[in-house]
Amino acid sequence: MARVRSVYACTACGAQQPRWLGRCPECGSWSSLVEERVGGAAPSAESASDWLAAPTAESAAKPRALAEIDADSLPRLATGVPELDRVLGGGLVPGSVVLLAGEPGVGKSTLALQLAAGLSPSPVLYVSGEESPEQIRLRADRMASVPAHLALLSETRVESLAAPWRELAPAALIVDSVQTLRCDRVESAPGSVAQVRECAAMLAAAAKRAGTALVLVGHVTREGTIAGPRVLEHLVDAVLYFDGDRGQAFRLLRAHKNRFGSTDEIGVFHMTGAGLEAVPNPSELFLAERRVDSPGSCVATLVEGSRPLLVEIQALVAPAGYGTARRTALGVEDGRVALLLAVLDRRAGQDLVGRDVFVNAVGGVRVSEPGADLAIALALASSRMDRPLPPDAAACGEVGLGGEIRRVPRLDLRMREALRLGFRRILVPAGSPESEHASAVAVRDLEAAVAWLRAQPPVHGSVHDG
Repeated sequence: MARVRSVYACTACGAQQPRWLGRCPECGSWSSLVEERVGGAAPSAESASDWLAAPTAESAAKPRALAEIDADSLPRLATGVPELDRVLGGGLVPGSVVLLAGEPGVGKSTLALQLAAGLSPSPVLYVSGEESPEQIRLRADRMASVPAHLALLSETRVESLAAPWRELAPAALIVDSVQTLRCDRVESAPGSVAQVRECAAMLAAAAKRAGTALVLVGHVTREGTIAGPRVLEHLVDAVLYFDGDRGQAFRLLRAHKNRFGSTDEIGVFHMTGAGLEAVPNPSELFLAERRVDSPGSCVATLVEGSRPLLVEIQALVAPAGYGTARRTALGVEDGRVALLLAVLDRRAGQDLVGRDVFVNAVGGVRVSEPGADLAIALALASSRMDRPLPPDAAACGEVGLGGEIRRVPRLDLRMREALRLGFRRILVPAGSPESEHASAVAVRDLEAAVAWLRAQPPVHGSVHDG
């Protein structure tokens, strides 16, 4: 037996060091090295999944011609949650491993329970290391769609999952959460780097051998990253982030990694007393409380995957109370706001240097698409001039450093969605293809867009109405 020794593993990247250091030399994280005990009986390379089903000579892997492999032989499992299926790319793939991460209380366990209900009548094994079966039953009583025959197991030891896994042969295995698991081969506490890495590797290998769709629920740290080593994200096939403002009733589901589909799709849910409800038309939800006579508001037409999305961008420009002006952005990248402020000041004649600027994407949405540049700039100009945009106007376009408005992809899809919600005038880059769905207002640069805003008549009920 090998001598037991200690190493120091980084909780951010998983790198191991022979001694403790204040800063990880691999990723640069401070105070992230924790002691782990290693050594003892070293398992073989194949033993990660031997506890579920020992391999035989007949089951040894053999090379196969790519042309002979039928991709339709393993059809996807529809989860019964349309928004989740959209993000996954059509459903769960048998033998795949999905990591569902989110902040505490955002609704990860509720979504996992509704996923188990949607897979009925296929057998599903729900393993909980945080809640007792009685607690899960209390939450399930609020959700009428949860089947009574769902198999529950309250267990934190990985080796104890082998017998019920073999006996039930589930189509999907849900583990809530992976940070609570432990295995006998690792001596450290549950949730440590070594435990999370080893347990996830064992479950992933066993799931691929058995053809079971594995869903791992994970926690998110204060910095917004998944708790545990980064190697955990490399072990799985899909990484889904479930987030949302605690003060808002809706939640957003995004794919940061997906080997079986696109990472551009977004799922929107509404949290209710009976669980999570899918929102088929999120644009109506985001614009439900919009004030049409308020300066500093502009609607941006975005595209998330195959779904058009209309989001209200709000801006507030106020005199700086102290020597240094403040720049605060929520839901929008700080660097993008700083760029647009510089272009507005230099190219459009808007004096914003000595003023406090606040930008917010309403509803807790994170806007990262460059197509929202024109809407953000118009919201800033509207607040600076104290002139609201027309209530039926929206904008889409990328702003360059020279003040030019650049084209955005899938313009026709954006305009169709805007027309459906009552927007008749869409500010678009000059030279964009003509569309029959809405009246396009072509603007060549940001100065022309600001001039168009200045030429609009006052909105009824605004500060300009005498």
